[in-house]
Amino acid sequence: MNSKTKPTLDEATIKRLFAEAGIPNVESVSPLGSGEFSAVYSVDANGRGYVLKVSPRGDEHCMAYERNMLASEIYWYARIREQTDIRVPDIYVFDDSLARLPSAYCILERLEGAPLPSAALSEAERAEIPARLAEMLAKIHAIPGERFGYEQCAPASSWAEALSGFVSLALADCVRKHRRSRRGERLLRQIGRHRAVLEPIFPRMVNFDLWPSNVIASHANGELQLAWIDPERSFWGDPAVDFVCLAFSRPLASAGKAIAAHNAVSAEPIETSRDTRIRYALGQGYLALIMETERFFRYTPFQYGWWRNVLAASLLYRAAFRELETI
Repeated sequence: MNSKTKPTLDEATIKRLFAEAGIPNVESVSPLGSGEFSAVYSVDANGRGYVLKVSPRGDEHCMAYERNMLASEIYWYARIREQTDIRVPDIYVFDDSLARLPSAYCILERLEGAPLPSAALSEAERAEIPARLAEMLAKIHAIPGERFGYEQCAPASSWAEALSGFVSLALADCVRKHRRSRRGERLLRQIGRHRAVLEPIFPRMVNFDLWPSNVIASHANGELQLAWIDPERSFWGDPAVDFVCLAFSRPLASAGKAIAAHNAVSAEPIETSRDTRIRYALGQGYLALIMETERFFRYTPFQYGWWRNVLAASLLYRAAFRELETI
């Protein structure tokens, strides 16, 4: 999908970048994936498959937390690779100097397989996906942090402070686009109201972007293999909010099987208690605010992405406030 953030590179430029990286003989180049933030290309060279990922040029069309996001992606790939057995691509080149291109970019391994939406899976394999993803989430939730927040933003000393900061940044982004989010302001008040629930949380790695398109499925020896891509929106925070990507606007209890799979391999189980429901609902509210705000940066009202985000944000806000204001 087209968006204001995605730069466009011609084939000659891509061949130059690969040659300068010591990867000559580029055989083919084609756009890759359905991402809406960075430009991504599939590149074949010397009989191997690569991915070229290129960040937006400048910050005009980026929300505040999205600045320097490719560097964050490289950081999180390293954390996952070093501290779990989750399959992620190898990174061959990362350059944010802007010397070769007016955008940060990286060259990484092209994994075998296909994103979940287009993968050739049996009904039984698709049925096991939520539990498999929850088990993988448990592995990153075991990675402890020393602070809260995004790597590319100022750190916070508590989850309540970090989440308030996330929401405040997004509200400021609305102002940059001459907009106002009354529902975002309402969410900020709910964070203050439930602050006591958030204070005891310890910082753990949170993906918060585990959509089907960010999971690559393949088969090895007849068994389903899953790998992750695009962890750039990860942060140090509350593991409970990661279940929003599995249940979206549904209540936390609807993810019961996934939670059970997570807890079966986790030393810090997720409970469906009152406090956890509050934490989860605040995660729904924050995702709603992101989706509400990012449309001002990426799309026009004449694009599908604008109205998709309008609907998604409305569903998430409704679910979040139903829980937060009645519990």
